[in-house]
Amino acid sequence: MGKKRITILCTLLFACFLLCSCADKDGVPGNEIEEEADTTELSAEAGEEETFGQKEGIAGEEETSGQKKGTAGEEETSAQGERNAEEEKAVLPDGTYTANFDTDSSMFHVSEACGGKGTLTVENGEMTIHISLMSKKIVNLYPGLAEDAEKDGAKLLMPTEDTVTYSDGMTEEVYGFDVPVPALGEEFNLALVGTKGTWYDHKVKVSNPEPLEGEAQKESTLQMEDGTYTVDLLFEGGSGRAEVISPATVTVSGEKVTAAIQWSSPNYDYMLVDGEKYLPVNAEGDSVFEIPVLFFDKPMDVIGDTVAMSTPHEIEYTLTFYSDTMRPAE
Repeated sequence: MGKKRITILCTLLFACFLLCSCADKDGVPGNEIEEEADTTELSAEAGEEETFGQKEGIAGEEETSGQKKGTAGEEETSAQGERNAEEEKAVLPDGTYTANFDTDSSMFHVSEACGGKGTLTVENGEMTIHISLMSKKIVNLYPGLAEDAEKDGAKLLMPTEDTVTYSDGMTEEVYGFDVPVPALGEEFNLALVGTKGTWYDHKVKVSNPEPLEGEAQKESTLQMEDGTYTVDLLFEGGSGRAEVISPATVTVSGEKVTAAIQWSSPNYDYMLVDGEKYLPVNAEGDSVFEIPVLFFDKPMDVIGDTVAMSTPHEIEYTLTFYSDTMRPAE
């Protein structure tokens, strides 16, 4: 009985020895394994959080970059718009131009003979456009609203009598007006009154100014020294009963070139050049006028009014001044 107990005890001791040996052989206690597993899981979660944070950072940077690009684009567009507005409002150099004259009504427009254009004059930064209308039915214009035009003291625009020439050669007498232009490319108020006495509001716009033909040539002529010259000219037009004497005397003073035009007749009481009226400078003998020379070496349109017939007649002529014939006057 004693031997059996001893044998059982030895067996139990051996079993305990084996169990301890297995635990040491694994090298990691059970609780440490659990801790390692927990640590690995936490590390993984931390890695995922870090990666997510990095993604959020990248997304934030991309969004910020997009916002900056959008802001830059808006600023660039705004700056371009401001530049365009400044260019549109820029004051033209002094001179004479053709320009579009647009209105808000088919019943109020320039004559078809003018092709939708007027003559824009710029002097000391002030702009005025001369328009020839389609008839004489509009008797006054007012730069503003109709209600203001009817007030006492309102400064109405008075008409001029213009002669327009159509493409088929027919001419017509119409009313024209000199209209102040506050800005190019922008609508402004222009009221009108017809023969029935009722004022109407309208909006008009002046745009696309282009230098008149001969402006560049005229600039080149102003390079001459001040003085008096003679120049050969070619006279064309009319019936041939009267003519302009050649050579003519030309005077250069600063930026002005003026020609003394002598007719072979005493019956001319005025001339029209570039829309301006010129009267004779002499009281006796053949008619003599002092008119501007707009350019050389190209026909310049002029009109002479003759009283030789039973009623006065405006007759169209051209004068061509030849620059290579200019000589200092003796």
